[in-house]
Amino acid sequence: MREVMAAHGLFGASDLVPLLAERGITLSAVQIWRLVTQAPERLSLPVLAALRHLRGQPAQLIATRAENTAPIKPR
Repeated sequence: MREVMAAHGLFGASDLVPLLAERGITLSAVQIWRLVTQAPERLSLPVLAALRHLRGQPAQLIATRAENTAPIKPR
């Protein structure tokens, strides 16, 4: 997230506050800091939509990975 922000001249977590606010998103300072500094376990669609203005596609904003798992056997 920091790399994406820096590419748009945003260098601190607080720089996201006005960007999110103009799209109707209100997050606490701690929530924004976590969004910037940690990989979120979940992300609401309104927040994702607000952040899309930084990059064109969600996949460019969020790194994902899939893991192979064993199928679940019915009991």
